[in-house]
Amino acid sequence: MTDSLWAPWRLSYVKHDDENHNLPKGCFLCHYCDTPAEDASHWVIDRGELTLTVLNRFPYNNGHLLVAPLAHKASLAELTDDEAFACTKQLQHWISRLTDLMHPDGFNVGLNLGSAAGAGVPGHLHWHIVPRWNGDTNFMPVVGDVKVIPQSLQSLWDLLTG
Repeated sequence: MTDSLWAPWRLSYVKHDDENHNLPKGCFLCHYCDTPAEDASHWVIDRGELTLTVLNRFPYNNGHLLVAPLAHKASLAELTDDEAFACTKQLQHWISRLTDLMHPDGFNVGLNLGSAAGAGVPGHLHWHIVPRWNGDTNFMPVVGDVKVIPQSLQSLWDLLTG
């Protein structure tokens, strides 16, 4: 007997259905920066003087976060020293917080600079923090072209903002 895994919120992403992603037109990070009253619905977990940290709506793994400067800048060279330092401090903070709360065995941390490098938002620099656990890969990506995420965004947002 086979069990079914239901994750209907992933369908619009898998189908590349941009109209149903519930993302604003243009740069979603700038939109989030400009609408602090909507932080909960945008999955914003931290807002600093120079940075914004959000849950990735389409995570590579459970606990996947994005750390971005508030300013719409496309490259590291464009960041001021204060912005670069603030982003680094946020990376340190959230890696520590994820370690304490979720106990991953490691992390992938990085940025995709430019669309040729895979940047989904090539105009707004942002770092990915992806917690990793020993054995977190399984047959699903190979057989079903599906990545299983075991926690809802609401549950993760509650954990990280609580």
